[in-house]
Amino acid sequence: MAGNSTTERFRSLLDGAQRIVVFTGAGISTESGIPDFRSPGGLWSRMKPIQFEDFIASEAVRQESWRRRFSGDRTLEDAQPNRGHRAVAHLVDQGKAIAVITQNVDNLHQRSGIPDERVIELHGNAHFATCLSCSVRYELRDLEQQFSTHGRVEDCSRCGGIIKTATISFGQSMPEAAMQRAEEATLECDLFIAIGSSLQVYPAAGFPRLAASRGVPLVIINREPTPQDHLAELVVHQEIGETLGEAVGVN
Repeated sequence: MAGNSTTERFRSLLDGAQRIVVFTGAGISTESGIPDFRSPGGLWSRMKPIQFEDFIASEAVRQESWRRRFSGDRTLEDAQPNRGHRAVAHLVDQGKAIAVITQNVDNLHQRSGIPDERVIELHGNAHFATCLSCSVRYELRDLEQQFSTHGRVEDCSRCGGIIKTATISFGQSMPEAAMQRAEEATLECDLFIAIGSSLQVYPAAGFPRLAASRGVPLVIINREPTPQDHLAELVVHQEIGETLGEAVGVN
């Protein structure tokens, strides 16, 4: 539990802000049962990630990617927003937070009630797929039925392009529109809260640094120290859901 003085300081910063940007990493979702991909026992410790260039170049690799997607566990599908997500949603609902920039692909911010237009997904979303050529959306349940019936996911029915889950893979370019929106929100904010991120993966980790360079108060809430702790007005190395819930007043 965060100390009373820390909670009060956090509340004071929240009360004094009108244009908060919340930046979230994997740590906010571990309390929903989703392991950090990079941590021991995480997906990447058990299975080598597929590179984007290999996905594009090889039909066999694409079908292997879909096999993994549909034969793996259902942690992402079954996870529910936790107290931390609900606290962030409360800040958005109050009109205090203007944007939630997230490195996560789990859709839990939207499931907590935050409108799509307030969530800026830097690494995409694992809950649907898109055609890489024409951007038409495909629902995973339909693709899974196709894979179950035919043993493969076919190319786009509209344009013949390659269909891929709407996440950013290793070697794939960051989404320009999302990066631009994140930068604009960071330049507009009067308080930046980084939650559950190691703040080591760039270019995403550049946003809290950008806020701090403007003189905007930076709050970092993470279980472990980060390389940007020295830039922060307040650093909390405690449980995320409890820290946020107490400060915001959400159970």
